[in-house]
Amino acid sequence: MEALLLGTGLLLGAYVLVYYNLVKAPPCGGIGNLRGRTAVVTGANSGIGKMTALELARRGARVVLACRSRERGEAAAFDLRQESGNNEVIFMALDLASLASVRAFATAFLSSEPRLDILIHNAGISSCGRTREAFNLLLRVNHIGPFLLTHLLLPCLKACAPSRVVVVASAAHCRGRLDFKRLDRPVVGWRQELRAYADTKLANVLFARELANQLEGTGITCYAAHPGPVNSELFLRHVPGWLRPLLCPLAWLVLRAPKGGAQTPLYCALQEGIEPLSGRYFANCHVEEVPPAARDDRAAHRLWEASKRLAGLGPGEDAEPDEDSQSEDSGAPSSLSTPHPEEPTVSQPYPSPQSSPDLSKMTHRIQAKVEPETQLS
Repeated sequence: MEALLLGTGLLLGAYVLVYYNLVKAPPCGGIGNLRGRTAVVTGANSGIGKMTALELARRGARVVLACRSRERGEAAAFDLRQESGNNEVIFMALDLASLASVRAFATAFLSSEPRLDILIHNAGISSCGRTREAFNLLLRVNHIGPFLLTHLLLPCLKACAPSRVVVVASAAHCRGRLDFKRLDRPVVGWRQELRAYADTKLANVLFARELANQLEGTGITCYAAHPGPVNSELFLRHVPGWLRPLLCPLAWLVLRAPKGGAQTPLYCALQEGIEPLSGRYFANCHVEEVPPAARDDRAAHRLWEASKRLAGLGPGEDAEPDEDSQSEDSGAPSSLSTPHPEEPTVSQPYPSPQSSPDLSKMTHRIQAKVEPETQLS
């Protein structure tokens, strides 16, 4: 009996050490009052994104939940208004698998919202599921969609500077390797999905790095944020049903709750004084070094140019797509796409601020860049 108690005590002590040193997330501080500021959080209907949006709403920000599912997005917006006491939480439809949907979201946002202070790219997938596309679905949702969305919203971010872009990345980027000859090739099978997921997380880190270089001097700063090992839908989404009863208790013990996973993205969005660290990778609310592949400026710039091509943005071309590229995207819609991506749903139970004339013009034109050169966790 004594041996059993001793063994139990040792196990409990070891768990406490592991929990407080590796699992428990440090709380986010940063700006306490966000009244008058607007934030967009993608994939905010559940998990890390929802907890991120909740904290922003509690601090007084106007928060736009950019989600694919109308039903779940509307429900999340209602929940967050109730929990935060902030009525300025709305839903807008966004399907990152569809470039037409991304453009429609940007058009709707720029025509209805006068400012954008914080853009958090939280949405992501770890598997294609049963979906079969003619392109790399993981790359489209985890990187190309956010890349295009950032381009389309840049005028608003610049007009509201200082502003921030946060890309939710992952420690999986350490296993990533970008093959530019096969970048958009469809992914088949779970082994390819694991590799492709790591590759997209590497793309997230390189994107934040190159975006910081491109936007130097504009007042926009960019960060890649690793939320840590999180017990979220992304972890359990593709686990077989018979295995979930076994994994759920284990996940509860050794993985962070979504609220804990939201702390580093919130730190990057709100912490004052980290502007000189723009383009860097953060974990546990502090900057961390990344492997050579994730700080390769040549690869980052090459990915930038490849992403422009895959997003339909040619060299020197403004971000508004021509009719041919848009019809091509609409003609072969993703199975994840919203029924009518050209008419995004906007949940707005409370009046939004009126858009300014200057910003409405931004809907149709994005300034060309001339400077050279995020979940399974």
